[in-house]
Amino acid sequence: MKKFLCLFLAAVLVFGMAACGQSGSTDNTLIYGSHDYTRINPAMDEHGEINVLLFNGLTAHNGDNQVIPGLAKSWTYDAATCTYTFALEENVKWHDGEPFTAEDVKFTIEAIMDPENGSENAPNFEDVKAITVVDEHTVAFQLAAPNVAFLDYMTMAILPKHLLEGQDFQTAEFFRKPIGTGPYKLESWDAGQAITMVKNDTYFKGAPKIEKVIFKIVPDDNAKAMQMQSKELDLALLTPKDAENFTGKDGYTIYNMKTADYRGIMFNFANPYWTENKDIIPAVCYALDRQAILDTVVLGHGMLAYGPLQRNVYNNENVEHYDYNPEKAKQILKDVGCTMGANGFYERNGKEIGFVISIGAGDQVRIDIAQAAAQQLREIGINCTVEVPETVDWGGQMAYLIGWGSPFDADDHTYKVFGTDKGANYSSYSNAQVDKYLVEARQSDDEKVRKEAYDHFQEELAKDPAFAFICYIDADYVASSRIKGIDPDTVMGHHGVGIFWNINEWTLEG
Repeated sequence: MKKFLCLFLAAVLVFGMAACGQSGSTDNTLIYGSHDYTRINPAMDEHGEINVLLFNGLTAHNGDNQVIPGLAKSWTYDAATCTYTFALEENVKWHDGEPFTAEDVKFTIEAIMDPENGSENAPNFEDVKAITVVDEHTVAFQLAAPNVAFLDYMTMAILPKHLLEGQDFQTAEFFRKPIGTGPYKLESWDAGQAITMVKNDTYFKGAPKIEKVIFKIVPDDNAKAMQMQSKELDLALLTPKDAENFTGKDGYTIYNMKTADYRGIMFNFANPYWTENKDIIPAVCYALDRQAILDTVVLGHGMLAYGPLQRNVYNNENVEHYDYNPEKAKQILKDVGCTMGANGFYERNGKEIGFVISIGAGDQVRIDIAQAAAQQLREIGINCTVEVPETVDWGGQMAYLIGWGSPFDADDHTYKVFGTDKGANYSSYSNAQVDKYLVEARQSDDEKVRKEAYDHFQEELAKDPAFAFICYIDADYVASSRIKGIDPDTVMGHHGVGIFWNINEWTLEG
């Protein structure tokens, strides 16, 4: 009886500790509030915060977003043949103990390049002409033309050939049970609840100091803030409004981090509506009071947007900004033949001028931005509404509240986003001059040539907008003050991704 009583009391104690939300505070475990994952597939999917914990590329980015060695310890470039040769780290093991070799590199990049696999990363490697395994620890890439961003793109996670050869890259079970070379390895995945990773004691760059990292699935922004408050989470990317509620609170540190992450209305040119009404897009751009949106929705945590390269050295600030001008917006509508209808919205050829902005569920900031933009458009006579569909219909929707941005080479998130028929061009945008300038910029390592090409690209994009740019959004991370080692000065990328770049150096104190 005494033994039973002791076991009962012990169970109550353990349950009580868990119920109080102290699981991230009782051991060397970090709990991160994450969006949900249906798979972990860095080869096919363009972004995922979890990738850097599980995988490595041949190269990596440091805290200044500069290229540094990863699985490749060094490399050379032969300009005459456009060939990069990488010398790989030796004695690197996959999480299952198998050796990493040059064959894995060739296999991964060829899978991304294979059009049958449908990777949105394929445009990054479309210049690759041949991949040669020189020996077990040396691999060479010959390009058909120069691509100055190639070393940036070799940060792509390398995948194990011995586990994926012959598998379908869209549906393979591997992407629910991934095995990489990274600082952490998968321990368990409770679908819709949590992804648990434990440290890789044999990591070739040195074992991480934090024993376990749990990506707790919290897809709703409001719930994420509440769980941060109740200490169920140690780290989370919160909305500006939620982050400000932690100002001055004991036990928390707020990281207001700059990003290259912008928001805007993406017009879907595959939808017939824009075939008939593309000439109203400048009116949409002038009708947006970006400052009001930045102030009220983002609380000033960001900056006004007019183009995709404002955090980049090649930004052209002299393009048309489409500063708020509702009267000019109305005049454009009148000039293209629109007349005001009885219900307060412009009409053309008997049809009302208006469209729907779609948004993915769970992102409260995007929802609020879209609602504010729609209201502003209605005020000048464009009947704009907002919907949050269960699934995004990229080919059929009218418009989407898009987010893109890269703190790396200017080719990233421009070539594949605005280039005709490229892997991340979800707007079906096509402009021959834009294509021309993007190719010129990626094929030259002369800064003057690149500057001129990117200037022209941005000028052409402003004249023929793919998006109505709205604002750049800072990444407001709230963390337990126990976490040490977060780099507050690193410029984050799309979706605020990038904070884990040096996770193997972090510690948990107390």
